[in-house]
Amino acid sequence: MSDGPVNEGDLEWTEREHGERQFKRKQLADAAGGEKLGTSLYEVPAGKRLWVRHYHEGNEESIYVLDGGGTLYLGPDETEHSLDAGDYVALPPGEDSAHDIEAGDEGLRLLMSGTMEEPDITVYPDREMVGLYAGSAPGGESDDRSLSTYLDLHAELDYWDD
Repeated sequence: MSDGPVNEGDLEWTEREHGERQFKRKQLADAAGGEKLGTSLYEVPAGKRLWVRHYHEGNEESIYVLDGGGTLYLGPDETEHSLDAGDYVALPPGEDSAHDIEAGDEGLRLLMSGTMEEPDITVYPDREMVGLYAGSAPGGESDDRSLSTYLDLHAELDYWDD
């Protein structure tokens, strides 16, 4: 059940900074009582990047640019696409949607939405790493997760090994 309208001006920013990755985020859907669709407002300073390049195996994401501009690095080959206010990008599950976002000279303000299905596997190709989530989808409440771990993409055990 919806909690009714939420105004972004009433929400606090959460901030993340790690090297070239720096952004502020307001989790709009969570604040409004969303369950199966997550939406967050992001502000990325000039020259900084958003989340580490990744794609989901079970969830779809989208990007809508509100203000500013930047570059979207998309797909396995990191094809560069200019991002400008008014641009919309659909990111269905799978490797073709691997993405990284870098803000341009004016910074970048955007909405990112995604389905909140769990379990989900998130692949981080540049780090050769996977994230496994159950109990709460990526972007959801981490305290609700029964499984939340990051593993080497090539870690493998034989099913019958003891």
